[in-house]
Amino acid sequence: MKLLENKNTLITGATRGIGKGIAIEFAKQGSNIAFTYNASVEAAKSLETELSSYGIKAKGYQSNAANFDAAQELAKEVLKEFGSIDVLINNAGITKDNLLMRISEEDFDKVIEVNLKSVFNLTKAVIRPMMKQRLGSIINMTSIVGIKGNAGQTNYAASKAGIIGFTKSVALELGSRNIRCNAIAPGFIETEMTAKLNEDVVQGWRDAIPLKRGGTPKDIANACVFLASDLSSYITGQTLSVDGGMLT
Repeated sequence: MKLLENKNTLITGATRGIGKGIAIEFAKQGSNIAFTYNASVEAAKSLETELSSYGIKAKGYQSNAANFDAAQELAKEVLKEFGSIDVLINNAGITKDNLLMRISEEDFDKVIEVNLKSVFNLTKAVIRPMMKQRLGSIINMTSIVGIKGNAGQTNYAASKAGIIGFTKSVALELGSRNIRCNAIAPGFIETEMTAKLNEDVVQGWRDAIPLKRGGTPKDIANACVFLASDLSSYITGQTLSVDGGMLT
């Protein structure tokens, strides 16, 4: 039995990295997938084809999660196409790292807008239909940086800490309607972005992790499968760190 059989999942920012890993694992577990992408039409088409090969329905939507009206429109289109949204994964995010002394107002605002406001936009867009069906799982992608902070990432840490507070509040508001809301805090996850970094630096990070390796998108995806499935039906308002023990 597949854990997400016949569920419809909406994932933001899914054409690469963690988002793509989540989409693939969800498709393997039987969920239909609606996903958003920002710019790369080619990557989106390729992902649609890959996901469909698991026998599920998959469709990409070019949409900016940071834009309120676009998010509401997206939810309407997905509902029309898929019939329901059972799981929402707020994964879209960016970094614009710099020391606070050097960070521009624009770079602070942009990271808050894309990382935090997008979570508000999409969650607001799906809660009415979820309330109507009295069923839903919302999973927000935060970061261990949102829990412990990180020098050079005040904007990113603030956005990710904000997601944790938002998650807990949504869990309190919507629990009586059988809608669960949890967050996942990835640690050092090795993706296309980290592959461009100096190997010695990356190895240094691995050595500092109790499990002595970086995580993979699949590690995050497996945690998402658990929180989206009925296995976690009594879990809400939680932040699950998937970090190899970094915060221990």
